[in-house]
Amino acid sequence: MNPQDVFCPNKACPARGQVGKGNIGVHSLQERRYRCHVCNKTFAETKGTVLYRLRKAKETVVIVVTLLAYGCPVQAIVMAFGLDERTVLSWQSRSGKHCQQVHEHLVERPRDLGQVQADEIRVKMQGHIVWMAMAIQVQTRLWLGGVLSQHRDKHLIRALMQRVRNCALCRPLLFCVDGCQTYIDAIRKAFRESVLTGQTGRPRLRPWDGIYIAQVVKQYAQKRVVGVTRRVVQGTQAQIDALLHRTHGGELINTSYIERLNATFRSRIAALVRHGRALARQMPTLHDGMYLVGSVYNFCTYHKSLRIPLYLSTYRRRWLRRTPAIAAGITDHRWTVEELLSFRVPPPPWKPPKRRGRPSNAMKALIAQWST
Repeated sequence: MNPQDVFCPNKACPARGQVGKGNIGVHSLQERRYRCHVCNKTFAETKGTVLYRLRKAKETVVIVVTLLAYGCPVQAIVMAFGLDERTVLSWQSRSGKHCQQVHEHLVERPRDLGQVQADEIRVKMQGHIVWMAMAIQVQTRLWLGGVLSQHRDKHLIRALMQRVRNCALCRPLLFCVDGCQTYIDAIRKAFRESVLTGQTGRPRLRPWDGIYIAQVVKQYAQKRVVGVTRRVVQGTQAQIDALLHRTHGGELINTSYIERLNATFRSRIAALVRHGRALARQMPTLHDGMYLVGSVYNFCTYHKSLRIPLYLSTYRRRWLRRTPAIAAGITDHRWTVEELLSFRVPPPPWKPPKRRGRPSNAMKALIAQWST
């Protein structure tokens, strides 16, 4: 137990979420609990993780969640480990919600994306159909998030583009999408910012510079692709070719990277398989499974196309394998599933309460010491 690597999870504590401030001490080695010397509260070592208050052994939980993340059927896990089906589904739900928090904390940060590809997957639900829209950064193969909706409409695409907007810096950015016309309006509305002029009324929204849009439209005959049309919707062909070359996205406009990612999700979530018998019963279960698979793909899975050569001598070299998170600079090593499930997302920084009058000396001292 290392108190220097732990923060206080109490939302009412001024020192919440801050690491290495000297306010955390060991309360009990046997029970593996810490104590915060600022709020005088104790908390378990697993507070804020998937393993919090689980009676099963940590190794069993990690193995089960790993099998779920790689597409093992729930019934096989139930028979192999002697668990109740509701217990396995509960662990999957907890892991999915935790992975979504990790994704929003680490992945949804502004970075130079370069090229983004987006697509939707038709998912069979019990009694109806839902759509899963996802996006990927081409250069690092980083999964940028996904959105579920019962309809393939502007609300689904706008929600996906807003997640991409959370991950993007104002740099030249190329979008390669399919022939769905909703993408064009959603991209243009998501990537703009207000211009403050000092006048009354709503400020004018100005679109970002360097946003380029290209479409890949496929022609089908008897359920087979017989032709492909590539369109430049926004920008010039020279600008798009330059971004394709810089992001190593091929020589032509394509959506192959998001389609390969769709194939990965189809192999790990049974409800996404075409012409299969598996059905998703509830949308929250599908949502949690999507974030579990996506986070394991980002942090725990080596991608063969991301490896780089490490030259040892003139005739010797060694390949340095990387995950999408390593390629994006989010982490410096491949996480295990246990590290992913044990990662503690810090709460938002503490802010002093708003009160009338002048703050007291004690409040001034707290603000000076813990406010960030």
